[in-house]
Amino acid sequence: MPQITVDYTAVLTDEGAFDTGGFVRALHEAVVEIAAAKPEACKTMFRDGYSAYGYNAMDQSDALVHVTIALLAGRTEETKAKLTEAVLELVRSHVTPTDGITLHASAEVRELDPSYRKYEG
Repeated sequence: MPQITVDYTAVLTDEGAFDTGGFVRALHEAVVEIAAAKPEACKTMFRDGYSAYGYNAMDQSDALVHVTIALLAGRTEETKAKLTEAVLELVRSHVTPTDGITLHASAEVRELDPSYRKYEG
């Protein structure tokens, strides 16, 4: 915990527009500071791929970034909202605007289901 997933349009890394290394470091720092997580507990999976925006399925003029942070229960709604806003600001600061590409960014902080378990081996 926390389990973090970053889904994004591959064109952002193809164009060198998304500083994923700088982003993940800053993201983990924000999660530790705002949500009181331990640094070694932060786990992030980046998933790049093809995305569609509206009816523009074949158009590469739109890029998407969506960050999902799943935390153990117990954080206030205020804490979750503060973390979400911080994540969006981090996306803005780690994605360089690219001519002809509109960035659509979103973030969600949710609670892990009580059935959550983990294994380290």
